[in-house]
Amino acid sequence: MNILSGGHLRRRTFLRGMGATVALPFLDAMVPAGRLGAQVLAQNNRTRLVCIENVHGAAGSAPLGKELNLWSPAGLGSDFDLGPTSIAPLEQFRDYLTIVSNTDVKMAEAFAPGEIGGDHFRSSAIFLTQCHARHTEGADVYVGKSLDQIFADRVGHETPIPSMQLCIENIDTAGGCQYGYTCVYTDNISWKSPEEPLPMIRDPRIAFEQLFGAGATPEERQIRLRTQGSMLDWITKEIGSLTKNLGSADRQRMEQYLSSVREVERRIQKIVERNTSGEEREIPEAPAGVPDSFREHVELMFDLQALAFETDMTRVFSFKLSRDISARTYPESGTDAPFHPASHHGETEENLRDFALINKYHVSMLPYFMKRLSSTMEGGKSLLDKTAILYGSPMANSNQHAHRGVPLLFLGGANGSLFRGGLHIKAPDGTPTANAMLSFLHGIGMNDMDSFGDSTGPLPLGPVSEAPSLGV
Repeated sequence: MNILSGGHLRRRTFLRGMGATVALPFLDAMVPAGRLGAQVLAQNNRTRLVCIENVHGAAGSAPLGKELNLWSPAGLGSDFDLGPTSIAPLEQFRDYLTIVSNTDVKMAEAFAPGEIGGDHFRSSAIFLTQCHARHTEGADVYVGKSLDQIFADRVGHETPIPSMQLCIENIDTAGGCQYGYTCVYTDNISWKSPEEPLPMIRDPRIAFEQLFGAGATPEERQIRLRTQGSMLDWITKEIGSLTKNLGSADRQRMEQYLSSVREVERRIQKIVERNTSGEEREIPEAPAGVPDSFREHVELMFDLQALAFETDMTRVFSFKLSRDISARTYPESGTDAPFHPASHHGETEENLRDFALINKYHVSMLPYFMKRLSSTMEGGKSLLDKTAILYGSPMANSNQHAHRGVPLLFLGGANGSLFRGGLHIKAPDGTPTANAMLSFLHGIGMNDMDSFGDSTGPLPLGPVSEAPSLGV
């Protein structure tokens, strides 16, 4: 195997075996001397994007929930206390956190009498588009182009996979849901165009195969999968040929990276073995590669995203953590109340605090991902410093199916261009959420965008330096 070119490795170097295609992390050996090296470093300094949707709003969006600071803290600017809030698990990443409160997703509201009551079934499609969804249960869907795909159009040509879409809950895009809305709106948050949703991947095994089985034939994949061994077993010679020519730092980096790949692969294999053993499952309808444990499932999906960013297989993920009307319970949260019934809290303090426990449990998934990104270095920066994360919901006070005052968080370093971090910004009454998302887009390099969805202008996200262009 001759993978050296001009004394250095190509950035797009792959180790290939039967049913396996393994991209490499960024190595010192990939940086040539002189001006070309500077170009390589610049190209490898691109911002990554993750958009995470969670349905049903937040307890802190209800009137009493606001008084109790169950989501947004009482203090503004940098003077805020996360202790009472559902986002308290993010305290350790406070410097990477910007809280945006008091924005409205007006596009998710009913525009005509026939749309009344259908909030759950159109909202997810609106989350990243900030455009009203056409009322239909047929194939004539229409909403808007989503934020993640706007970014993917700008950077996706530079990576093997332009973007990936992941989800946790079951998806059923066939036919109608309720109130005259197609399930396509309910099950998808990523839209390539106003008429083209991008399907979500629920099974970690399928996502793993997309990242590490590219280029293989279905027959090759089946042969490899039947062996019950590791994908890495098929590229042992290639690994050896590569590492013997690397410096000690690069060899250590490769060892850590391959160990991470193998560890994720092993976890997926164990899940499949457990789910096909004949034992009763908690989620009997789920594919064999899907863990019954919510936390295990989410963490595995986050690990796959981190590996994809580390190898630059893609720079864009959308991630749907839940599905509207879900009755899933989260015993680890401290309440056994099912998700959707808990969201209809009746405005009582006891029920609001119960729902807040679920909100807090969902947010508690984020530090795992952020720690994973912060521990992975690339060109002198951590992946967390290079990543922009958007987390939120198109719904606010779910007890009333309301969309005013939605929960919204921006996380990560975004190469220093998005926001300072450690801030709570309360928008003026009536501010569209699209204004904050427009500023977010500017911060990740989309400076040429004048509008997004129903935006009326950018929402200042605190003191920032002028955002650099994407250079593409």
